[in-house]
Amino acid sequence: MSAQVLDRELDRLEDLWTDGLSDAYREYLGVVKEADGDSQMKLALAAALVEVGVRLQSLGGRAATPPALLMGDLCLARASRLLADAATIAVQVAFARAIETLAADAAALNEAPPARELLLQALEARS
Repeated sequence: MSAQVLDRELDRLEDLWTDGLSDAYREYLGVVKEADGDSQMKLALAAALVEVGVRLQSLGGRAATPPALLMGDLCLARASRLLADAATIAVQVAFARAIETLAADAAALNEAPPARELLLQALEARS
């Protein structure tokens, strides 16, 4: 993935990039070394977007503002598109299960594992 493609993926998300998205992206990029170059960047960005999207939605915490909810939805939608393009079905399903776990635990007022822990496991999913 070239810098131009990455820039397009981050269109309208530049404020998030400086507010933790870039750090999460770099963390995940160090984990996806088995994938080819373009897929590495897409997988790392997808994981970072899910982590930030879940945080923006304040799952399990105080209700998020409507703009934060919408931005969280945008992050999750973009992550979904990236995963559809770069991830195996097993990884896509693992991501869906991780998000489902976070949402279900929040709805039940249970303490969920950290999002990053679940997403790192999802990146390691095999078919």
